[in-house]
Amino acid sequence: MTCKWYSLCPLRKFEKEGKLDNFWAQNYCKSDNNWKNCKRYQLEEKGIAHPDNMLPDGRMDENL
Repeated sequence: MTCKWYSLCPLRKFEKEGKLDNFWAQNYCKSDNNWKNCKRYQLEEKGIAHPDNMLPDGRMDENL
């Protein structure tokens, strides 16, 4: 199953720009269940704002 926020996630833009490889999409967003462990997903579900450069593991990537 894919995360319901996949198509809206700003990480897709960074992938298209070549700033982020698809490791995150494959290991979180498009995984069977690991998308539930994505910090971005968890915050989104609670309606809590988070920066666009936050990775699924919760770290900030200052290069994004």
